Amino acid sequence: MKYHKPETLAEAVADLKADDEAKPLSGGQTLLPTIKQRLADPSVLIDVRGLPGMVGISREGDTLVIGAGTTHAAVASDAAVNAAIPGLARLAGGIGDPAVRHMGTIGGSVANNDPAADYPAAVLGLGATVVTDRREIAADDFFEGMFATALDEAEVITAIRFPVPEKAAYAKFPNPASRYALVGVFVAVTGGKVRVAVTGASGDGVQLVSPLQDQLDGSFTAAAVDAAEVSEDGLMTDMHASAAYRAHLIKVMAKRAVIAAG
Repeated sequence: MKYHKPETLAEAVADLKADDEAKPLSGGQTLLPTIKQRLADPSVLIDVRGLPGMVGISREGDTLVIGAGTTHAAVASDAAVNAAIPGLARLAGGIGDPAVRHMGTIGGSVANNDPAADYPAAVLGLGATVVTDRREIAADDFFEGMFATALDEAEVITAIRFPVPEKAAYAKFPNPASRYALVGVFVAVTGGKVRVAVTGASGDGVQLVSPLQDQLDGSFTAAAVDAAEVSEDGLMTDMHASAAYRAHLIKVMAKRAVIAAG
């Protein structure tokens, strides 16, 4: 396995296009363990961490722009994030442990689309836009199932654009060892419309939950969550929790998120 550290995004994309077995490396918090477990064997790692234009956070009117190479720790501590979308800052601060938060990046997490990852819930719940080296992809069109996204071969995420909501919050029931979400729920009110995104509950990855959205559109209260019917159909049963328990947790975490969002 080879390693290459390009100096520009254009060079990184060219390297990825030149070798079908090449993999981009950002924080490496998923890719490197996967390689160690012999579940991946890339020919070359293209290190995109810290490339110009891919790190940093800025507020552009009613939009918060976060560079793909920005670490979880930076998102959690940034003043602009805490002022515009405090629920996103708290989500980032609850990922893994300090070592993971200082190495892992938002772009890497979203591109990997682990079905129990936290950031996809925020991206989908806030109706964000994923910006790549060649286009912009709406959150509703980006996530396509377990570890699957709309990204083409050699396409690199450069930033995420989050609309600033009226209110938003995230609540999760974490695995005590990994801190991945057994169930995580991101609730947001943006433009007067409620979106509820759930991660960790389904093997297909992050999903919007229409019954919760419909109830909360009528009344953004914890009581409205109680009135929603959340089915266990399609939810995971594994060594950590049954589908029925995850369905229960979705409502519990949704209520906590609604209360936190105010």
